[in-house]
Amino acid sequence: MTRSRPTRFPPPAAAAVATLAMAMAMTMSSAIAHDPPLRAPARETPVIPSPVAVPLDAGALAALPREPVTARAHEATLTCEGVPLFALLRASGAIPEGPLRSAQLSRYVMVDARDGYRVLFSLAELDPGTGKRGAWLVDRCDGAALGDKDGPLRLLVPDDARAARSVRQVEAIHVVVAP
Repeated sequence: MTRSRPTRFPPPAAAAVATLAMAMAMTMSSAIAHDPPLRAPARETPVIPSPVAVPLDAGALAALPREPVTARAHEATLTCEGVPLFALLRASGAIPEGPLRSAQLSRYVMVDARDGYRVLFSLAELDPGTGKRGAWLVDRCDGAALGDKDGPLRLLVPDDARAARSVRQVEAIHVVVAP
């Protein structure tokens, strides 16, 4: 039985391959070590509390200016009055004064209904200086307080193409930092 020998490069070729490999390794490590744009900055942990529960009591709502709002929901046009959701979020301290920046843009608003229905908004989409999505938390429609079927609070989003985020029986609102 004959043994096969491992293939060897002739001495000059082996040296050339080794030199080329070493040059490539040095070039790549040099580029990575000295080119800051190739490295992502360390992610800063926001110092924002999360989740923040937004108070929905009568006192918190009474302290805010009320506005009329008209919206379509379930084939009906509703003429209601309540407070802008963004104003409620700001008054409750869930978001800071001034324009949203940096970590604030990675937060979302979660609205929960009594029956388990839940909807989300990015905080930026509700901000008048960024997304301008109007949403109102209403307690009166067509001149009367909301009944148990729809209230005591209802969220209306008139500019949504579909009323899927117009939530009846709102029971909780939280502002959360996205993971």
